[in-house]
Amino acid sequence: MKWEQLLSNKRFGQEKTPHREDDRSEFQRDFDRLIFSAPFRRLQNKTQVFPLPGSIFVHNRLTHSLEVSSVGRSLGNDVSRLLLERHPRLAKTHLTEMGSIVSAACLAHDLGNPPFGHSGERAIGSYFSEEKGRKYETYFCDETGDSLTPEQWQDLVHFEGNANAFRLLTHHFRGRREGGFVMTYSTLASIVKYPYSSSQASKKGKFGFFQAEQADFNKIAQELGIKKVKNGKGGEQYARYPLVYLVEAADDICYQIMDIEDAHKLKILTTEETHKLLMGFFDKEKQKEIRARLAQLDDINEQVVYLRSIVISLLENECVRVFVDNEKAILDGRFEGSLIDHISERASQAYKTCVKTAVTKIYRAQMVVDIEIAGHKVITQLLDLMLEAVTHSDRTYSMILINRVSSQYQIDAPTLYERILAVLDYISGMTDVFALDLYRKINGMSLATV
Repeated sequence: MKWEQLLSNKRFGQEKTPHREDDRSEFQRDFDRLIFSAPFRRLQNKTQVFPLPGSIFVHNRLTHSLEVSSVGRSLGNDVSRLLLERHPRLAKTHLTEMGSIVSAACLAHDLGNPPFGHSGERAIGSYFSEEKGRKYETYFCDETGDSLTPEQWQDLVHFEGNANAFRLLTHHFRGRREGGFVMTYSTLASIVKYPYSSSQASKKGKFGFFQAEQADFNKIAQELGIKKVKNGKGGEQYARYPLVYLVEAADDICYQIMDIEDAHKLKILTTEETHKLLMGFFDKEKQKEIRARLAQLDDINEQVVYLRSIVISLLENECVRVFVDNEKAILDGRFEGSLIDHISERASQAYKTCVKTAVTKIYRAQMVVDIEIAGHKVITQLLDLMLEAVTHSDRTYSMILINRVSSQYQIDAPTLYERILAVLDYISGMTDVFALDLYRKINGMSLATV
């Protein structure tokens, strides 16, 4: 793969439209377009890990995405600077705007996540693989005379927020322009963490695009010159687009370190535990320097903020080094794992300790589990009722439910697969509060007020 081809400001859906001339680059336009979009705004009411705040403000999907974007910009700018020193000939290419591309992609990376955090993703997948949704695997729709293909079924049982984000940005919803958000090819490629379909997914079920958007990704990959590589099943799949590694690193850094800070605020972790976890990234000499700085801060939360900031800076520098040192392997499609997997031994051990602590103490905390339980119940029932409505649209109650759905969602699409995806579009786009409110109204627990 070559940087000259990989970095393109061509817009998906407006390939023949000339670029506008002003002070903003096309990649900065991507960033601005996302910031002002309704799906991005709705992230403020979607769970990251902990319940949406009462008196203590922790991260939601919006604040997480903004922080990931900030770290992503630094990663992109630093990598760009070092690569330009190595390849001066690229000074007139879009390599100079790598920071803008990565920061825009970071804003978009969680747009496809449903309400109630990662538990929402699991609830959708398990509905089709374990619950009432299993009937759709062999369901024959009398209205249209069609059923799901095995590949389409895999999209549902392995529902992926990453694939849903790509769909949200590219799909031609009713009332939207051809090309969806009409983003640049490079920004779109940068969010596809798993560049293959659900039929090629690993045991974890991760994939980058639904069958409905496979042709769109193929088009982008061919335009950018993303090469194909052998997969573990003896077939071929696309290599990762290089900037995906930077978007992934920004996400890895932010969610892991910020979850530690949030857990401290919520008193899931003590100050002593938090200090020990974050100090673990540094050698004894640096720790001595840090303690001197902490002694100047009387506020315990400010001490954690300082520690968090220098850990993020360290990890950002580590990931930049790994990317630049492995540039050739990344461009050849040979680089394995994430950038975090290849950081220095001390930083790696400290990061793994944070991961282990998060799994044992944070993600299993009662307040987190309670969100999973409630979210699973809400999403499962909404799916059950809405899918019944779109497969039996002539029934009275089905008509009432369908009238509740915005016209942008194509729930009257000609095929069963498209109608199911339209229901998933509708439900995954909900905020936590909207989903819970609709659930209560459906179950007669609350009534609309005038």
